[in-house]
Amino acid sequence: MTTDDEPKSPDAPSRRTIRSFVIRRGRSTAAQERALEELWPRYGVRFQNEELDLSSLFGRSAPTMIEIGFGAGEALLAFAQAHPEMNCIGIEVHPPGVGHLMLGLDAARLSNVRIIMHDAVEVLDQQIAPASLNLAHIFFPDPWPKKRHHKRRIIQPDFVALLARVLRADAILRLATDWEHYAMHMREVLDASGEFANRAGTNGFVSRFDERSLTRFERRGQKLGHSVWDLEYERKG
Repeated sequence: MTTDDEPKSPDAPSRRTIRSFVIRRGRSTAAQERALEELWPRYGVRFQNEELDLSSLFGRSAPTMIEIGFGAGEALLAFAQAHPEMNCIGIEVHPPGVGHLMLGLDAARLSNVRIIMHDAVEVLDQQIAPASLNLAHIFFPDPWPKKRHHKRRIIQPDFVALLARVLRADAILRLATDWEHYAMHMREVLDASGEFANRAGTNGFVSRFDERSLTRFERRGQKLGHSVWDLEYERKG
């Protein structure tokens, strides 16, 4: 269900003390601010402790994917354009990125995307029904490179269990990072979960998915010589 209310800050008090994100008070452009006000009723979904009825939310029954931490939304916008047959849910806590994506959705006249501006852990735990998703993307999550911050990384056993809860049997989970240590951490946690099978086999990593468009962030990294590690897992039946 969409809401006519303007989006509220996701940085609300919670019993959880360790989060995978810190709200950056970056300035939105005038266009992004306008999108947050005018386009949120069309694309936004209020977070609440109640499972979404996806058929009602999108006005149809269709396979559904989710992208967690979509940043500026470039990859999600491209995917939604390439797959009009799929319902797409994007989760992001930073308002400028949300506004940027909504501007793109409006320009492309897309109707198959909904946005939740809230902590992904709470969304998966409380708002997404079990075994309701066909695909999940997590591209370039914050690597939290300092050792004392590793506990903040979103890919942890408890979070992987949440992903396993909401993904259908045979659903696909795709991830990417440009931090080698985090790539190894992701692989170690997912391989140990017992709920997912690595589709790369013994190699561990896959080539970049054709449908994962290169973002400005990644192109900048390529110019600096950064490598990228892609992973692909299948939810076991």
